[in-house]
Amino acid sequence: MQAPSVGGVRLPKGSGETIRLPRGASLTDFAEKIDANPASLVQVLFHLGEMVTATQSVSDEILELLGSEMNYTVQVVSPEEEDRELLESFDITYGEDAGDEEDLQIRPPVVTVMGHVDHGKTRLLDTIRKTRVRESEAGGITQHIGAYQVETELEGNKRLITFIDTPGHEAFTAMRARGANSTDIAVIVVAADDGVMPQTVEAINHAQAAKAPIVVAVNKIDKEGANPQKIRQQLTEYGLVAEEYGGDTMFVDISARENINIEGLLEAILLTADATLDLRANPDMEAQGVAIEAHLDRGRGPVATVLVQRGTLRVGDSVVAGDAYGRVRRMVDEYNQDVTEALPSRPVQVIGFTSVPGAGDTFLVVDEDRVARQIAERRSARTRNALNASRRKRVSLEDLDSALKETSSLNLIIKGDNSGTVEALEASLMQLDVGDEVELNVVHRGVGGVTESDIDLATASDAIVLGFNVRAQGKATERANREGVDVRYYTVIYQAIEEIEQALKGMLKPEYEEVELGKAEVREVFKSSKIGTIAGCLVTSGEIRRNARARLLRDDVVVAENLPVSSLRRFKDDVVEVRDGYECGLTLGSYSDIKVGDVVETYEQREKPRV
Repeated sequence: MQAPSVGGVRLPKGSGETIRLPRGASLTDFAEKIDANPASLVQVLFHLGEMVTATQSVSDEILELLGSEMNYTVQVVSPEEEDRELLESFDITYGEDAGDEEDLQIRPPVVTVMGHVDHGKTRLLDTIRKTRVRESEAGGITQHIGAYQVETELEGNKRLITFIDTPGHEAFTAMRARGANSTDIAVIVVAADDGVMPQTVEAINHAQAAKAPIVVAVNKIDKEGANPQKIRQQLTEYGLVAEEYGGDTMFVDISARENINIEGLLEAILLTADATLDLRANPDMEAQGVAIEAHLDRGRGPVATVLVQRGTLRVGDSVVAGDAYGRVRRMVDEYNQDVTEALPSRPVQVIGFTSVPGAGDTFLVVDEDRVARQIAERRSARTRNALNASRRKRVSLEDLDSALKETSSLNLIIKGDNSGTVEALEASLMQLDVGDEVELNVVHRGVGGVTESDIDLATASDAIVLGFNVRAQGKATERANREGVDVRYYTVIYQAIEEIEQALKGMLKPEYEEVELGKAEVREVFKSSKIGTIAGCLVTSGEIRRNARARLLRDDVVVAENLPVSSLRRFKDDVVEVRDGYECGLTLGSYSDIKVGDVVETYEQREKPRV
């Protein structure tokens, strides 16, 4: 079999076998898999109309294009599969309980509280855990995810329930979805005086997608106009049928403000858990779980709130969460009390990471610090390659000219008080749609205050710095003023989104529309050796202006376009404009093919206001 060639480049033989490559792989990675020279692959892609260097991260489409050309089936490994293979290379199995059936012990249910903004989710958790969190939130909106464990009684037995508080604003959809995916039961809070709202439906969809049983808390039953029965009827449209209507969803009427029937809600959660779920985990294995949120604390360094899903987490364990790693130096509970070990379903704050994990990152305990560091570094490299590939636009030889033209772009650096908020803000900003003319680039995101290095990066990349619930550190403000860097601070997410959208719209190039000025019919044509061809016209509509643009129509067909009305006269006088019903003489620049009966149509381009 002759080796195939493209554009005279000899390629290694392929027999249709499958090549597995990670997202953001380079041509060098591909070449190693098939024992080829990376330079030859660069040439092949060049002949296929793609300009790529050997070490550059490339998109899935380019890898598949190259594979098909060389008779290989390229399979781009999903992030989850890639991570599983990475862990398997260290003999680690994530997501499974080690041991036998008898090793499994009952664990508390993990409950996510979701629902529409201002329907009383945080007030409900306040009442349950007897704390005051809601009043410290900017705008009354929960901006973080928190996790808390409470104790209640069922049939005389003391039971624990873990609550995850998810933000209610639509910008936190990603965080709310993640909360549902790490939960056992979803409590949907609906205000009895308000009814089912868009975010209520969104919360139901997230819970159903995560296959989590749902308990509906009908809140604010003490308010005037409250109608709990109406809520039950509305939710039947979304597959939530109350038990009293013959369904299997428990509805509990409560008032978080007046502390009415809170115990009934906790009982309903435990009954639903016992009836529908097998909540057991092995506490004797090395701990695994999920980082619910993380932030950078000025005194304690990176702090991550983690939910242990299986195993027992202890002080001194080597841990890795996403691309962050470290050793557990200290653990505290929701009341800032030190704990030495955390059993399954226990949320704790972990201090000891070397960097801030991402919200929703899986965390696990490994044998030693060296293994944790290697896993974190490989994950970081993989994420960076995938990000480079997705950000790099494909430039083909055909559209190289347009790609080199300058495009308007707004560069941003986002700093926030925790990773979940930063991620949600970035996701919301990237969804802003102001057309293809303007690009929004997030050149850096991070947790913690605005630092001098952030200002340096903003100076180099001509970026705006957004600080969400954080302020500048040290001499960062002084440097920003000196370098002219725009630093904006926000505490409520709507304001940030609104201002960036306005900025993007302000960068748009103006749009123009054609406005017809007038028409004139050619009644006579004169030739002048000095001026050229003069058209004697009668203005039939509108007005004819000097220096306007014109087109010439003959039998309703355009014969010439974009002509200048270079001179305009009435009798022997030069004039600026001639109105409807008057005669005039005009010339159309150097254009001379004008005949009696032609129509001169004049127009101008006016800027359209952006909507």
